Amino acid sequence: MISRPAILSRIRKALEVHPVVVLTGPRQSGKTTLARELLREDSINYFDLEDPVSLVRLEEPMTALEPLQGLIVIDEIQRRPDLFPVLRVLCDRRDRPATFLILGSASGDLLRQSSETLAGRMQRIEIGGFSLAEVGSDSASKLWRRGAFPRSFLAQTDSASFEWRRDFVQTLLERDFPQWGVRVAAVALRRFWIMVAHYHGQIWKSSEPARALGVSESTCRRYLDLLTDALMIRQLQPWHANLKKRQVKSPKVYVRDSGLLHQLLGIESEKALASHPKVGASWEGFVIEQVLANEPHDESAFWATYQGAEIDLVLRRGDRLLGVECKRADAPRMTPSIRMALEDLELERVAVVYPGNRRYRLSKEVEVVPREALASSRGVFPE
Repeated sequence: MISRPAILSRIRKALEVHPVVVLTGPRQSGKTTLARELLREDSINYFDLEDPVSLVRLEEPMTALEPLQGLIVIDEIQRRPDLFPVLRVLCDRRDRPATFLILGSASGDLLRQSSETLAGRMQRIEIGGFSLAEVGSDSASKLWRRGAFPRSFLAQTDSASFEWRRDFVQTLLERDFPQWGVRVAAVALRRFWIMVAHYHGQIWKSSEPARALGVSESTCRRYLDLLTDALMIRQLQPWHANLKKRQVKSPKVYVRDSGLLHQLLGIESEKALASHPKVGASWEGFVIEQVLANEPHDESAFWATYQGAEIDLVLRRGDRLLGVECKRADAPRMTPSIRMALEDLELERVAVVYPGNRRYRLSKEVEVVPREALASSRGVFPE
């Protein structure tokens, strides 16, 4: 059992302020386990909408929920979108006898329904699988190789982990998406997802995969948005600065979980990963996910120009801009690209994250940061 105190603390603080907290994340990312640390599953206040008993209890939702007090948990709420108007009425009661923790595998419909129906009454918390801060820096290679989903990371062997990820992909495409109302053939989505894996870390252009799949560019963009809504893919948007240089305006795409990326690419072992052409891009995506999970920020993006200058990740904290470069190298050095980013974007600091274990400076503003900083409370930008 790996504890996740930081996420639990965020949920508790949110419940103190808001009548409804929506906890979203990919299926199998640990949402239910977190909820059960706050409320026992045998409590009368716990509803699991994959459990037939809970479904029967909620056939008359107002009758079932109105008398309850304290914390109420409703798991897999995307199965009953009709509950959102009921929750709005219940959380508007003057004495607020109950607070609601709503769990749902991310989907576009779930997010739209909760934001529209519960506007001003809720806080949404998005989680992924394990972070390096939770599993410890000694497990960095394992977390990168297997990915962050708890059952994949904790599997007895690498082969068992790989099989779990294969089944996860199949279940998501063949069962979960249809339940969310997605009317796209699982075979087509799987082919598209594999294609995105080969684009991992690159600027997205719909025209090329559309031609390869024999579909329109708009269909290709729809597929990409579906997997983004499910928190399987990250579309990292470009940062636009007021410059004379021509800047890239299309997003970069990443398979958010490195373990799923490796499964889609057929990478089953540490040796296979080390020799794969996408190993550098895989490392880049892994670092970006860890930084976004561990570093406070108001906005995230990447920056690139058609003249060749780029920075992998730009974080905005208030009026400060920070840059992150991901280098799978023994001893990263200063590059012209970093110098241009510092000057053009007026970055306050740049952290160059690499797999080594020594922290050293390349300049006043640029520091090479070991991967263990991703697991540290000080982070990659210690004050």
